[in-house]
Amino acid sequence: MKRILLGLIVFALVMITPALAEQPLFVAYPPNQHRTISDRIFLIGTAAPQGEVLINGQVIDRSQGGHFAPSFPLELGENEFILRHGDQEIRRTITRISNQPPIPDGIAFVPESLTPSSPISRLPGEMLCFSAIAPPNAEVSVDIAGETIPLFKQSESRQLPDNKAVLTGTNQPINIGGKFGGCATISPDTDFADNRKAIDLGQPRYQLILNGETVTQTATGTVSILSPTQFEIAEVIVDAGVARTGPSTTYSRLTPLPKGTRARITGRDGDYLRLDYGGWIKADETRLFSGSIPPNSMIRSASSRRDGQWTKVYFPLQVPVPISIQQGDRTLTITLHNTTAQTDTIRFDDNPLIERMDWQPVLSPMGDTQAAVQYTFHFRTSQQWGYEVNYAGTTLVLSLKHPPELGALDNASFLASIRRGRPLTGVKILLDPGHGSDEDLGARGPTGYPEKDVALIMSSLLQSELIKRGATVFMTREGDDDLWPHERVEMINKQKPDLALSIHYNALPDNGDAINTKGVGMFWFHPQAHNLAVFLHNYLVEKLDRPSYGVFWNNLALTRPSVTPSLLLELGFMINPEEFEWIINPVEQRKLATTLADAIVEWVESRVAGSA
Repeated sequence: MKRILLGLIVFALVMITPALAEQPLFVAYPPNQHRTISDRIFLIGTAAPQGEVLINGQVIDRSQGGHFAPSFPLELGENEFILRHGDQEIRRTITRISNQPPIPDGIAFVPESLTPSSPISRLPGEMLCFSAIAPPNAEVSVDIAGETIPLFKQSESRQLPDNKAVLTGTNQPINIGGKFGGCATISPDTDFADNRKAIDLGQPRYQLILNGETVTQTATGTVSILSPTQFEIAEVIVDAGVARTGPSTTYSRLTPLPKGTRARITGRDGDYLRLDYGGWIKADETRLFSGSIPPNSMIRSASSRRDGQWTKVYFPLQVPVPISIQQGDRTLTITLHNTTAQTDTIRFDDNPLIERMDWQPVLSPMGDTQAAVQYTFHFRTSQQWGYEVNYAGTTLVLSLKHPPELGALDNASFLASIRRGRPLTGVKILLDPGHGSDEDLGARGPTGYPEKDVALIMSSLLQSELIKRGATVFMTREGDDDLWPHERVEMINKQKPDLALSIHYNALPDNGDAINTKGVGMFWFHPQAHNLAVFLHNYLVEKLDRPSYGVFWNNLALTRPSVTPSLLLELGFMINPEEFEWIINPVEQRKLATTLADAIVEWVESRVAGSA
C-alpha cells in the first residue's frame, strides 16, 4: 500500500512540475467527433507554459502551469476547433444536436412520438391519455376500442431539462411545439368472462388531417385493461426493490421495498409494474402470481428490544406489505401501506435512543377504510445514525442504530484517549475512493490525470489521519479495483460503519463554465447526513480558504445507504485549470486530509455528546 501511495505522489509531483515533464499540446476533453445538445462547450487541456495557445486564431488564458479550459458557443451542426501551440496542432469536431423535437414539414407525425411506445395496462374505468407530435395546424385524433378521442394542441407544452442542469443553473423549462394530447375513460364492450386476466384493446391508431389530406399511423405499444376480479400479485425477489414515482429510471426513487414485499399490480408500462400503493417497480425485480384477494394485512401489536448497537422494532403482519420511510430532524416515520390497525397495546420500554413512539391510522381518500398505518419515532437528539428494514417471514423488522460506542470505554480511558490525541476511538469510518480502474477513470484534469488516482491518494492520506485519531477505517479499494457503485454500497451495508464518505473530484456538463467554477461540494440524500454535509463543507471552506460549490441533496448510489450517515464529497474541480494545480499539489493534499480529519473529529464529538 505504501509503495502504491508513494508512486502516486511521485506521479503527482511530475504532473505539477513543468521542469520535470515538458507537456506537449494536449486536449483532455472533449474527444474528437463529440456530440452534444449543449449550446456551448469547454475545451480542457494543457501545453508547455512558454508561448501562446490559440483556438481558432484566438489567444486563450492559461494557468501558471499552462492549463486551459475556455468555453465556446456552438452552432447547430458541426463546429470545427483548431488548437495551436508553436508548431503543434490539434483539431476537434463537435456536433451540436437540437434538443427540440423535430416538427415535420409535410403531413406526418414525428417518428416515435406516438404513445404508448410500449405495452401498457390500466384498471377498468381508469383514464387513458394519448399524445403525439404533429404539424401545429393539423387536426389529430386517436382511435381505440371503437372510440375516437380528439387530441388538442398543447399551447403551453414544456419539456424539462436533465437533472444535471441544476449544476449549471440552466434548469428552466424548454418550450416545445406541435404536441397534441387528450385523455378519456375507455369502456370496452367485452366483459371479463372466463376470469380472463386482461382485455386487449390493441394498438391505438392515430389520424392526422392537414390541408385536406389524411394520414394514419399506429402506435407501437398496445393497451389492455386489467381484470377487476382476478388480481395479479407482485412479490419483490431482490434485497431492496427499487420503487419509483413512474415507469422509468428518469422518475424519482421511493423507499426501497424489502425482499418479500407483496402488492397488487394496478398497471403496467413496458418493463415496469405499478403497485397498489402507488410506486412503480421493474418487473424483473419481482415474481408474479394470481390471487383472488389483494395482499392486505391487519396489525395488532408491535414490540422492541435492544440488540447491541441497534434497537429493533418488530411489526407482526399477515402479509409483507409495501412500506415508505420519512426522516425528520428528530423523527423517523414508517408507513405500512395496505394495512389496517386493530391495535390496543404496544410495548416500547424506556430507550436511550428513542424518547417515544406514536402511531396513527391513515384513512383512504373515501374515508371509509384504513389505507395504511404510520409509526413515528421521536429521538432524544437531532442526530440519527442509521436504520435498516427487512422482513423476517411476514414480520417487518425496523433496526435503528445507536450513536458510536464511545461509552464502551470507561470514562477515565476515554479521557486518556483524548489526551493522547485519539478522540475517534470506537468510531468506525468507511472511505470510498471514487472510480478506480482504466475502465472508470472519473473526471480528467487538463493533463489527462484521472480522478481515480487523486481520489485514492486523498482517501489514503485521510485514512492515515483518521487512524492517528483513533478511528477504525475501512477502504472500499486500495488500488485500481474495478468496482460498480452497487458493490461499494454492499460494502457499506455489510460493514455498517458510523460514517461513510465517498471521495471524489468534480467536473461539469458541457454547458458549464469550467474556468469560473471551482470549490468544495457536498452531496447527501437522507436527512441524517445533512448536518454532516453542511458541517464538513463549511469547515473546509473556512479553514482552507477554499471556494464553495455548495451543499446538494442528490440521489446518488453512494449517498443512498441508510445504515449510516453517507456523503459524497466533491473536493474540487478537476477541469478548472487553477484548482487542478491545487488538487494535485502533495503539500495541499496533506493539508486537506488533516483538515478534513479534524472536521470529522469536531462533528463526531459534538453529535455524540448531544446523544449522551
